[in-house]
Amino acid sequence: MAGPFRPRNDGLDLFVRLTPKAALDRLEGIETSADGRSHLKARVRAVPENGAANQALEQLVAKALGVPRSAVSVVAGGTARLKTLHVLGDPAALTKAIEALGGGPSAPR
Repeated sequence: MAGPFRPRNDGLDLFVRLTPKAALDRLEGIETSADGRSHLKARVRAVPENGAANQALEQLVAKALGVPRSAVSVVAGGTARLKTLHVLGDPAALTKAIEALGGGPSAPR
């Protein structure tokens, strides 16, 4: 099962599909695209100008995963909808946190 992330020695890379200019900031679970790759769906109120949407996304993911804001950074796809975020921390703990976000039908959100 390929999740929306790839473990690293110092954390993991998280694949996210971002929708800016949304009504509110939120994560909407995990979806799989036509090519079989999965990603976390996220919406932020910020506009995609001067990195504002990326910063809002970093803050949203940090809060959701319970890590400091400084532990999350956009490392690829800065101007694209599909982004790669690097999250510093224990890969096993981060994996559990992401699986809880994407969760099944009973996931609270």
